[in-house]
Amino acid sequence: MAHAFTYGTLMWPDIMARVCGPDAEPAAAPVSATLADHARHPVRDHDYPAMIPATGHHVVGRLYLDVPEAAWARLDRFEGEDYERHEVLVTLADGSWRRAWTYLFKPDAVPRLDEGDWDEARFEREGKARFVSRYVGFTSI
Repeated sequence: MAHAFTYGTLMWPDIMARVCGPDAEPAAAPVSATLADHARHPVRDHDYPAMIPATGHHVVGRLYLDVPEAAWARLDRFEGEDYERHEVLVTLADGSWRRAWTYLFKPDAVPRLDEGDWDEARFEREGKARFVSRYVGFTSI
């Protein structure tokens, strides 16, 4: 089993469980983790973000440990064609690190990113319910 570093909509366990499916959802709650040399930006006209390499920046997200193998094909389909899975090293709160998979925005899609960091609190307040009710990616999994 592999770990998943999430930095957007999948940080919420209810969304992650829906994407992974009832037979493959992570068994434990995610833990806080940080990925160095990357930045997270809003995707224009969407409630979700994308992450790209960016020297000197970091992204705080959540790490799901031991994601079942059966979940990865569903996660790949959920993320869609603008994202690709990459292996990264994340740092946990205690200073230890873990290898994990995450999804980076493809270089040709980068022009669709807005400036600044994606606002996690705003998503929870204003965008999460809308995302869950409208996101077409759920139908592809």
